[in-house]
Amino acid sequence: MATLSTKPGLRYSVSDWVTNNKHNSDTAEHKRNISHEIRQEGRVLRNETANKTNWDNYDSSRRLSDRIDDITRWKEKLKSCAYEVDAEMDALTLSKQDTERALAATVLPLEVTSECLTLREGRRGKELVSDPVEAELKKEEEMIDGAQRVLQQCITQAFEQLCRLQEVRQQLTIDLQDKIEALEVDTSCLSLTTQSPEISLKPNPTRVPLGSMTPQQWEQFSRYNITRAKEEMHNSMQIRENSSLTRAQVQNELEAQRKAVEFALRKRTHHLEQAHTELQWQLKTTQDEIAELEKDINGLEDDMQAKTAPLKLVHTRLENRTKRPGMDLCRDEVQFGLVEEAKQLEATIVALKQKLAQAQHSLQSLKQHEAQMMEDLSRKQDALSLEQRSSQTRQRLTVIAQTEGLPSAVVPLTNSSGRHKLDLA
Repeated sequence: MATLSTKPGLRYSVSDWVTNNKHNSDTAEHKRNISHEIRQEGRVLRNETANKTNWDNYDSSRRLSDRIDDITRWKEKLKSCAYEVDAEMDALTLSKQDTERALAATVLPLEVTSECLTLREGRRGKELVSDPVEAELKKEEEMIDGAQRVLQQCITQAFEQLCRLQEVRQQLTIDLQDKIEALEVDTSCLSLTTQSPEISLKPNPTRVPLGSMTPQQWEQFSRYNITRAKEEMHNSMQIRENSSLTRAQVQNELEAQRKAVEFALRKRTHHLEQAHTELQWQLKTTQDEIAELEKDINGLEDDMQAKTAPLKLVHTRLENRTKRPGMDLCRDEVQFGLVEEAKQLEATIVALKQKLAQAQHSLQSLKQHEAQMMEDLSRKQDALSLEQRSSQTRQRLTVIAQTEGLPSAVVPLTNSSGRHKLDLA
C-alpha cells in the first residue's frame, strides 16, 4: 500500500505560544476593564438621566402650576371687569331710558304751546297784538325744540356708547372663554402622569403652532382689553352724568318757562277782563246818553213844531195889518212888537234847527261809536274766551307737573346685544 505524503503544519515556538496566551489574557482584561467602565458610566448615566427626567418633569409641572395660577388670576380680572361692564351697561341703559322718557315728556308741552299759539291767532282786529304772552309762548316753543335736540343728542351718545361697551364686552368674553379653555387644557396637562393611560408618542410634538404668542404679548392683550374696558366705562359714566345734568336742567328751564307763560297769560287775561268791564260800562253809559239824546231830539222837534203856530199867527197879523187904509197904515208899537215877535220866533226856530242838527249829528256819532264799541266788545269777548281756553289747555301741563314724580310704566330694555348678563362660571 502506497504511503500518501502530507504537508507539515506551521509550527510555533513555545515563546510564541506563551506570548499568544499573554496577549489573550491582556486583551480579555482590557476588554473587561472597558466593559466595567461602560457599566459604571451607564449606571451614572442612568442615575443622572433618571434624576434629570424626574427634575424636568417636576419643573414642567411647577411651570404648569404657575401658568395655571397666572391664567386663573387674569381670568378673575377679566371676569370682574366683565361684571363691571355689565353693570355699567345696565346703568347706561337705565339712563338712556330716563332720557327717552324726558324726551317723550316734551311732546305734550310742545303740542300745548303750539295749540295756544294757534288759538291766539284767532283774535280779531285790534285784539291781535304782539303781547308778552305771545313772546313767552314763542320762547317756550323754541326752548322745547332746543331741549328736544339736546335730549336726542344725549340719547344718541348713550346708544353709541352702549355699542362700544358691547364691543368691549364681547372682546372680554372672547378673551375670558380663551382663558377658560386654556385653563382646562393646562389643568388636564398637569393631571397627567407617566402612569396615565392616555399618554402616547406624538409626531413632531415640539413644533411651534401657527399664531403662537409670547407671554408678554399674551399678558399685554388681556391688559389692553381691561384697560380699554375701563376707559369705555369711564366715558359711559361721564355720559350718564351729563345726561342726568341735562335732564335736570331741561326740566328746570321748561318748568320756569311754563310758570312765566302762565303768569303772562294770567296778567293778560286780567287786563282783558278790565278792558272788557270798562268797555261794558262805556257802552252802557253811551247807550244811556243815546236814549237821553233821543228824548231831547224829540223835545227839540216838538218845540220846533210848537213854534210854527205862533209864527203863523204873527205872520198873519202882520199881513192883515198891511191892509189898513190911509193914515191908519202906521208903524205903531203893535207893528214893532209883531215884527220883533216874528224875528224872535224865526231866530228861535233857526236856533232850534241848529241845535236839532247838532243833536242828530251827535246821535249819529254816538250810534256809530256804539256800534264800534259793540264790535270791540265782541272782539274782546272772543279774545278773553281764547285766553281762557289757552289757560284751560295749559292746565294739562299743570296736571303733568303734579304727577311728575309718579313712576310710569316703561318697557324694560335689555343690553344693546339683546342679552342679559353672561354666566361667567
